Amino acid sequence: MDPRRERHPLALARIALGLSGEQLARLIRAEAQAEGLRSGVDRQRVHKWEQGVVPSPESQRYIARVLGVPDAAVDPANWPHWLPTSDAGVVPLGHASTVPALREALNTMDRRTLLSAIPGSALIALAGTWAATDAAASPATPMRPGTPVGDDVVTLLEDTSARLNALATEQRQHIAPLYDAHLARVTDLIDAHRYPRPLGVRLHRLAASLAQSCAWIQFDNGHHEAASRYWIAGLHNAHATADRDMGAALLSDLAYQAGWRDDPGTAAGILTRALRRTTHPVASSLLYLRLARAQAALGERHATLQALGAAERLLNTADMGDIPTWCAWMSPADLAVDSGRCLLDLGDTTQAHRLIAEGQALLPATRDKTRGVFLTYAAMGHLTRREPEAAAAAALEALRLAQRIDAPRCVQLVRELRPAFADFPTAQGVPELLHAAA
Repeated sequence: MDPRRERHPLALARIALGLSGEQLARLIRAEAQAEGLRSGVDRQRVHKWEQGVVPSPESQRYIARVLGVPDAAVDPANWPHWLPTSDAGVVPLGHASTVPALREALNTMDRRTLLSAIPGSALIALAGTWAATDAAASPATPMRPGTPVGDDVVTLLEDTSARLNALATEQRQHIAPLYDAHLARVTDLIDAHRYPRPLGVRLHRLAASLAQSCAWIQFDNGHHEAASRYWIAGLHNAHATADRDMGAALLSDLAYQAGWRDDPGTAAGILTRALRRTTHPVASSLLYLRLARAQAALGERHATLQALGAAERLLNTADMGDIPTWCAWMSPADLAVDSGRCLLDLGDTTQAHRLIAEGQALLPATRDKTRGVFLTYAAMGHLTRREPEAAAAAALEALRLAQRIDAPRCVQLVRELRPAFADFPTAQGVPELLHAAA
């Protein structure tokens, strides 16, 4: 029998947050201290609760706050059934979850081969919880002893992160480990809690941004389980600062990954929930565009066209002066090409071909990785029109570009096109493409 089935719900909730019994006890004492009271809870008391002893109503209230459960959901007479449950290792949202979620992501580098995929149902449930809850209020815990973190340190960390992200795509391959090291340092600072609240907010925002960057690095290299955990860690930290658009971005990235892995149902489920709390029009436009991609893959024509219409309307009417950094790249080129990709799935080949070509022409020269993906879409369009020469030329250009900038995900996308060229083995450019992509 799975030993998890025999564990007490408090133990499961504690483990999901990455907390030891001593750490949980310390957080409970901090909650009491925030009310001007004193709690004698220690590791042994937590152990007794997990063996069946029922905590007092006051202790249950403190436990709930540590776990991020609203006071209204606490029912002392129904202990332990009101406690939150975790699904497939997804850390539940709560003010104590930011560091455990980051540690879970950072630890993936040492155990990638042992990771299991997070079920789509768990990701959809996480998106639903995010959409239904306000930001987790952190406890009014006093700064811990030790040298406090100063504004200049946080500014340096922010500036370093900005410089890393400013590097061209093909150069980031050389410094990928720096992202993890940078995020690990930020995580340690958050965990030490030697900063005033305003600096804590900045550290959480920085952690969310860095986790997103780390996730994309893992995703581009095919390490999907690790990427998922980085995006989830970023979501926890965005949630802690009430940054709804950043939270939506991280959920949208998880949805994009699900679509990439041929799970459009999960992608659509995540995005429909994320859109409930997205605020900036450009952010909403991007989410609607990704939703359209998922709906097109599901063959839902009417829903796809509705989502594309919403994406276009929001992008065209948005104030372009205050776009969140994470979606500042969103442009008419992306709208055109992804709209074309949707129409390819729906069988509208001629219109799809026109939109993909239009988007390629609009794409800035600096976005090489995106250009590689767009070229594969163009190749797909040519193949559906039975134009193997043009398809081979586009696919070969995409492959060479992806190899130059070290983008394994784009290389794989080209390789997945090889079976589609089986009907055209002698067409101009096809033998060269098949040899290069072998």
